[in-house]
Amino acid sequence: MIENRYNLVDEDWIPIADAGRVNLKQIFTESNYRALGGNPVQKIAITKLLLAIAQAACTPEDNDDWKNLGADGLAKKCLDYLTKHHDDFWLYGEKPFLQMPQISLAATQSVGAVLPEIATGNTTVLNSIQTESELSDADKALLILQLMGFGLGGKKTDNAVVLSAGYLGKTNDKGKSATGKAGTSLGFMGFLHNFLQGESVLQTLWLSLFTQEQIADLPYSQGLGIAPWEKMPEGENCETAKQLQNSLMGRLIPLSRFCLLNESGLHYSEGITHQSYKDGMIDPSVAVNFSGKDAKVLWVDTERRPWRFLTAMLSFMSATGNGFDCFHLKYGLLRARKTKLSKIGLWSGGLRVSSNAGEQYVSGSDDFVESVVFMNGEDLGEIWYNTLKHEMTDLEQLAKIVYGSTMGYFKSQKSEGKNEAAQASHLFWQLCERRFQDLVYACGEGEIETKALRKTFAHFANTAYNSYCPHDTSRQLDAWAENLPNLGKYLKDTKPQEAEA
Repeated sequence: MIENRYNLVDEDWIPIADAGRVNLKQIFTESNYRALGGNPVQKIAITKLLLAIAQAACTPEDNDDWKNLGADGLAKKCLDYLTKHHDDFWLYGEKPFLQMPQISLAATQSVGAVLPEIATGNTTVLNSIQTESELSDADKALLILQLMGFGLGGKKTDNAVVLSAGYLGKTNDKGKSATGKAGTSLGFMGFLHNFLQGESVLQTLWLSLFTQEQIADLPYSQGLGIAPWEKMPEGENCETAKQLQNSLMGRLIPLSRFCLLNESGLHYSEGITHQSYKDGMIDPSVAVNFSGKDAKVLWVDTERRPWRFLTAMLSFMSATGNGFDCFHLKYGLLRARKTKLSKIGLWSGGLRVSSNAGEQYVSGSDDFVESVVFMNGEDLGEIWYNTLKHEMTDLEQLAKIVYGSTMGYFKSQKSEGKNEAAQASHLFWQLCERRFQDLVYACGEGEIETKALRKTFAHFANTAYNSYCPHDTSRQLDAWAENLPNLGKYLKDTKPQEAEA
């Protein structure tokens, strides 16, 4: 008999900002944990696990039931659930957490080979973070959880091992083992995931909890479904696997990889294949637009910080309603504004990846991204949204002005200037990020506040232009003066700006 060891309910493995590692029991006991720690992918994977536990422990009937439950009520229900299902959370044992003992025939991969941030093979090591090291049990628990949705596509999965008789999903057209597909929560380039964020981890989970009424409107034919740790599938295409493919639980914990930890790494193979957003199925934390001929999704973009997608992610607030929908935001935000919460956060993040011939990797400009924006619950609505959208549209125009002015400056001197123009525009957005939170609040306060902030953003545009367009020589001065950004239209109706340092 295999010894049960390292229970996730009791062992400290979850990173918490400003608190270190804690266990599942502490998550639902301590109300002062502000936010999750770890990299963005770990935060997404942990949030989805905690939400899956919360949904399994207590799924309210409707919004009134949800409001009456509250964050404290949810925490109590989750603690009762963890006590009842304590034996389902052993990392090692006869029934290891989210692992498949049947996959032990698959080849062993090192942990570094399946982590996107670790450099393996002939990849250049740029810093110590990219070097593979031995993982603690806590790190291995995080690894297993992360791989359920964020396994990189490619040849590292041993797809010669098939658990469901007659299943051809791991076979290519030539009858040989196919390369592994990208994890359900990762996708081709890296989905941008979005969650509401409260003033504590418990409040965050409560804000994102779906009701039974809401789940009935989601595109999951099996509804909530059964948590996979309660009933793991026997193979890639068994009845349990099919239920996970069509349930909310299966999108929270998709089991895209069948894994089993061993002493030297883990047995690793492709797991359950889920339908993509092109088929009308999506994680509830991903924003997708189904209004056009072809579905579109928001991908991670390392050149655009997530906060710049805010109006796209909230387009359901528009009267037209023809835009991106993110179920967590659409159902959670409009409901949350009816509570007495004065500050509601929107966290967005993910990992950008590249692909070549079916092999996914992290290279070049690929990286983790994340940002959080807070909104006043009382302001939320169509008027606030339209004001923010208008201001963001004008900021986009300012960035184009900075780009065009910088290009004009260098062309006046018979130079290329394309790289400098791109860098000046990028600097402008970096500067804008410092005051974007103020803009979000100002859009709910009135025109006076937004007009006042326009002076600041105009100053950022001039700063970006001046940073890449020196005017020391007479030739430079002529080009600089000739191509100064024209901000008159943007600053119309604002008071004269005082000099800023």
